[in-house]
Amino acid sequence: MRLPLPRYALLLGALLLASPAAMTTAQTTKAPTMPQAVTRITPQGLFDSATHAGYSQISVSEAGRLAFVSGQVAWQADGSPVPADLAGQTEVVLANLATALDALGAAPADILQLKLYVLDASEAAQGVVMPRLMAFLDGARPSLTGLGVAALAAPDLQIEIEMVVRVPD
Repeated sequence: MRLPLPRYALLLGALLLASPAAMTTAQTTKAPTMPQAVTRITPQGLFDSATHAGYSQISVSEAGRLAFVSGQVAWQADGSPVPADLAGQTEVVLANLATALDALGAAPADILQLKLYVLDASEAAQGVVMPRLMAFLDGARPSLTGLGVAALAAPDLQIEIEMVVRVPD
């Protein structure tokens, strides 16, 4: 029996953007907008995600407090309806993440890891989600995992993102 490729590989677009030469490039990078307390690493032997897909393979945080932010969906504090389309839901999810960052006194540069759960992990969905996510990250390159899933917490939800954040001193 032949198994299909994992959908998360499609979500990130990493495999579509990579060339064999790029996959062997060694890199240890510290993004210029990162605080000293977070180091981003893409070691030799792993896909060069920092250059080709906008995220890091490893994020190292100096000693300090971490916040584990629950997966955010397109539910809004004012009770507004969930947007019907993936673009609208992504915008609400990112606004919710920004609210969580503000509550922590943190910024996108303090995000160590993101996990994306998307119902539709197609190339078209990537084209909707990833540009919005990259704009939200504003140059930060946290470690990133993307998963195609069969369902989320409610039938109208299409995307959920959770994060681990280094809480600034």
